[in-house]
Amino acid sequence: MAEKAFVLIETLVGRNKEVVTALMQLEGVTSVNSVTGPYDVIATVEGDNLNFIGDLVTIKIHPIAGISRTVTCLAI
Repeated sequence: MAEKAFVLIETLVGRNKEVVTALMQLEGVTSVNSVTGPYDVIATVEGDNLNFIGDLVTIKIHPIAGISRTVTCLAI
């Protein structure tokens, strides 16, 4: 069974569209939504195991220009 997580993302002012576009191109990202509230974007990610999700977040999502902070919530 695939593991699933929600990545709550804060972006720098004016960088929302760039971040959404970059996220949609990543393997393992199944959906990306701009939202209102304390976070600017929520991405749903899925992978075969938690290591895949961890690597996706730390190696591929964190370096995206325009992201200032993330919080990852694992689905249980």
